[in-house]
Amino acid sequence: MSTEASLTGVERHFGEDDIIVSKTDLKGRLTYANKTFLEISGYSEKEVLGQPHSLIRHPHMPRTIFNLLWSTIESGKEIFAYVNNRCKNGDNYWVFAHVTPSFDGNGRVAGYHSNRRIPDRRILSEHVLPLYEQLRKAEQSVVNRKDGMQAGMKILDAVLAERGLAYDEFIATLGQRRRRGYR
Repeated sequence: MSTEASLTGVERHFGEDDIIVSKTDLKGRLTYANKTFLEISGYSEKEVLGQPHSLIRHPHMPRTIFNLLWSTIESGKEIFAYVNNRCKNGDNYWVFAHVTPSFDGNGRVAGYHSNRRIPDRRILSEHVLPLYEQLRKAEQSVVNRKDGMQAGMKILDAVLAERGLAYDEFIATLGQRRRRGYR
């Protein structure tokens, strides 16, 4: 189900008080999915446990963002990101994800935990969607996927450098701009 032909173009939504929760092992295989995750994705618990979290990866999500996400959490740090996911039937849903490493008793990363809430639609439409479209175009501008990833990272690095911010600061300032009435 990884082809764009399986996309419906229908966006699903979940409640403001709902939290989508999942946990994975170090390889990104799902070890836990809460009821909200299962309801919105359209999968049963049996279908997702043991499967790669990428099962719900939407093909329009820039690989650059997932590269940044994985490198951040593998280094033991948390990350916030806007992510578009795909449901079992081809629908999609946007989330504002907080992904953190889980540590064992010896302080080593033992897996990953993600809490997702509804995204701020204004931030999504004014900032995230245009940026993600730039990243996707850069990624698709070359034949080699690795070169595409580097092209996407170059765009993201330039956006961050222009603002003088690290990625986590960039995401945080998007929310601050809205609260203060800035664009």
